[in-house]
Amino acid sequence: MKASKTYLLPATILGLLGLTAWMPAQAGGYDEQQIRFPLTRQPLLNEGCLPKASGTVKVRSIGNAEIMDVRVAGLSPNTEYDLFIIQVPNPPFGMSWYQGDLQTKRNGVGHARFIGRFNKETFIVAPGSTVAPQVHDSDADENPQTGPIHTYHVGIWFNSPEDAVKAGCQGITTPFNGEHNAGIQVLNTATFPDEEGPLLELEP
Repeated sequence: MKASKTYLLPATILGLLGLTAWMPAQAGGYDEQQIRFPLTRQPLLNEGCLPKASGTVKVRSIGNAEIMDVRVAGLSPNTEYDLFIIQVPNPPFGMSWYQGDLQTKRNGVGHARFIGRFNKETFIVAPGSTVAPQVHDSDADENPQTGPIHTYHVGIWFNSPEDAVKAGCQGITTPFNGEHNAGIQVLNTATFPDEEGPLLELEP
């Protein structure tokens, strides 16, 4: 027993020292960077459609990824919206990547958090064309080949045309949700140029 105790103590101390040396690298051992930018009302909306719609986005680096916090106000209460990372802010939008949903409260205010790559290196690429799964009737059966395309803009859509009509907006159907039957776009980052969306400002 004495021999085992003699070796246990140094091993325990070394283990704790190793843990101490490891923790800073995992908890803040990087230069935190962050950006903030506005979301503005889609100008193609009807005059009476969500006239006070607005939002803000904060993106901060956590080293190997980014955290994006999206806050909106002036939207329809208790309503679901869909958020995409897009090539350009207005139609035809270009390459678009579904991030997730945002649910408003009864006062039309909402918040959602997404974790991914939201910086200068955010892009979509297809080295070649190949088969694609057709989960819905409107799905393509293969992808188009394309070189790297950076996607630096953010857009938010009604989850359904019915919700849009209730808010006094156009009842058009768009593919911007998981079932490809979303409503019209509500907010975007059109205050930035098409080729210089806000995510371009965050270094990886």
